[in-house]
Amino acid sequence: MTQAAGGAVTIRPRLYMVVPVFNEVDNLERLFGAFRTVEAEFGARYRLQFVMVDDGSTDGSPERASALASPLDFVLLRNRTNQGPGGAFGAAFEYLASRLEDVDWVVTLEGDNTSRHELLRQMFRRAEEGYEVVLASPYMYGGGITNTSALRVFLSHMANAFVKEFLGAHGILTLSSFFRLYRAPVLKALQATYGPRILERPGFECMVELLLKLIYLGTTISEVPMVLDTSLRAGSTKMRIGRTIVGYVGLYGHLGHWRTQCSRTSPVRNPVA
Repeated sequence: MTQAAGGAVTIRPRLYMVVPVFNEVDNLERLFGAFRTVEAEFGARYRLQFVMVDDGSTDGSPERASALASPLDFVLLRNRTNQGPGGAFGAAFEYLASRLEDVDWVVTLEGDNTSRHELLRQMFRRAEEGYEVVLASPYMYGGGITNTSALRVFLSHMANAFVKEFLGAHGILTLSSFFRLYRAPVLKALQATYGPRILERPGFECMVELLLKLIYLGTTISEVPMVLDTSLRAGSTKMRIGRTIVGYVGLYGHLGHWRTQCSRTSPVRNPVA
């Protein structure tokens, strides 16, 4: 709580940091170091809670996370089996459904340390300009992908361009980034339209699904540049490009249904001025 002018007591907004993990035990020590840095930087302004979803890890990730968490406000959700990023984020959104207040914020990020927490202040500044969602984009001028093969960078750019054209998601440079900042009201509007989990698709394509649903809802979206440095990750990426592109193509058959759901059930919204 904080004391406002005139003696009124106000409650600091919540900032929920949501991260899915699957067999990331070697990344957790650095990840929790980043969490403590975020707590130190933003703890005076927000009440932080770190929400980790363990997606069926078999390497001891949940036990290691619990050991590293003190003294953070930390919640561990567990999927008994691996359900993919969509299942992990869906569990987190369902957890938040009864907790979010309109003044709150939600950050989603990678569990492998490739989401650069140093960008959070810049993302908040962009949100304070009136945007409801801010994406960290390696495809913007000033961003990039480093310490990976030229072929993988090329395939990443080609896949991103293909998906934007195929699904009609124009005007946004990055579609699949986990690292996003949301105002709570826009997530609540998504839940009112698509259910508490928001997401249907299990794979990495779930982030494109979420972005499309935000677009159908008329959300104001902006981006900030991010350098995606794969050397910060211990181990290899869990994303398989071929499987993910197949997942992206599978989104096409759902677009009409999602648009219809939005037009029939979404509440009247007042985007931030």
